[in-house]
Amino acid sequence: MMMSFPGSSLWRRNRNTGSGGSEFFGKLILLKVTAAIWVLGAIFLFFGRAQETFGQEQRADAILFLWDKDGDKRLSLEELPPLFRGRFTEWDRNTDGFLDLAEIEAVLAQKEPVRLRPWIPGNVEALWDVPYADSAESRQRLDLFLPKRREGKLPVIVAIHGGGWIGGDKRAVVGRIIPFVASGKYAAASVGYRLSSQAVWPAQIHDCKAAIRWIRGNAEKYNLDPDRIGVIGWSAGGHLAAMLGTTGDIPDLDGQLGQFSGQPANVHCVVDFFGPTDLRVIVEEVGNEPSRPGAMVERLLGGPPSERQELARSASPILFVSRDDPPFLIVHGTEDPLVPYRQSVRFRDRLGEVGVTVALVTVKGGGHGNFRNPKVEELVDQFFATHLLGEKYSFADVILPNSPK
Repeated sequence: MMMSFPGSSLWRRNRNTGSGGSEFFGKLILLKVTAAIWVLGAIFLFFGRAQETFGQEQRADAILFLWDKDGDKRLSLEELPPLFRGRFTEWDRNTDGFLDLAEIEAVLAQKEPVRLRPWIPGNVEALWDVPYADSAESRQRLDLFLPKRREGKLPVIVAIHGGGWIGGDKRAVVGRIIPFVASGKYAAASVGYRLSSQAVWPAQIHDCKAAIRWIRGNAEKYNLDPDRIGVIGWSAGGHLAAMLGTTGDIPDLDGQLGQFSGQPANVHCVVDFFGPTDLRVIVEEVGNEPSRPGAMVERLLGGPPSERQELARSASPILFVSRDDPPFLIVHGTEDPLVPYRQSVRFRDRLGEVGVTVALVTVKGGGHGNFRNPKVEELVDQFFATHLLGEKYSFADVILPNSPK
């Protein structure tokens, strides 16, 4: 089904005669509703408790109805949504290049829920759900990505997802790091960690440090360079990335998880996308209503910062800044409704005061992520190329408009 855009007969009728407006907007709404049903249907049929409502055969028929674009009663790789394509080879049991009704029913019969695996290019090798803490905890896993053709030891970019420490998933940020790996110049890992509903602080930083130690402990096995590890995180993940950058010399926050507790957990450069940096004051800055970051901080700490002062201090990157910290690139929007922009400004100032290499990318008018200016990601690429590959780019504070131009 195609949407009418400027130049179509429907658009011309609306624009030139003033008639047909209700028809145009009616079709537009219908398209949006159809897209929403398509996405929600995928989630419901694959993940929710749809088996309690529909039988297995009914669910398989519904999936074919949703996704079988050419009506041949089977699904090709291209007909699957991108997030499912990473499992296609596994599900195509007869290796004919299609999923028929029986194969779809077999997927739905699995006792474990289908885990989304983002599509990755053919020149990238993926190791999914690798345990880094020697535990059965599903959150203490990382996904490791390696170029299939590689020479010499590779630097590693470690990604940490956001979600207010109460949600999120490591798969959500894979798409951002895969291009680094596809270039053949880097390896990358996306790290999961325990959420605040499972454990309070400092469990989250213990997990992230255990993941860094695992990477170092397996550097020889996977041909990784333990002396070139960069980290990138968004929101709560930005906070954890900043903690990794500022507490590499703080043994009290290392934890003892995993078999590589003797390995260091420091990193060599940090990209912090709008992470909170001073948890002592964020409740006062943004409030503690259930949907506000202050409430998320309280869940992380197990209580209000005013009642958990030492814990709040131990979770505030700004309080651990020292002159031997690695270079930082900080990105923040001026209109962020969740994490105040001034938190990053103060963090930048503190890093600069002690002589740490730091640059603040201010996105004017930007909110909590989804920045529209491609220069933001270009600067991130150049930052990692400078500090992990030895290329020469210069960095300074910059203000960018939140627009695609």
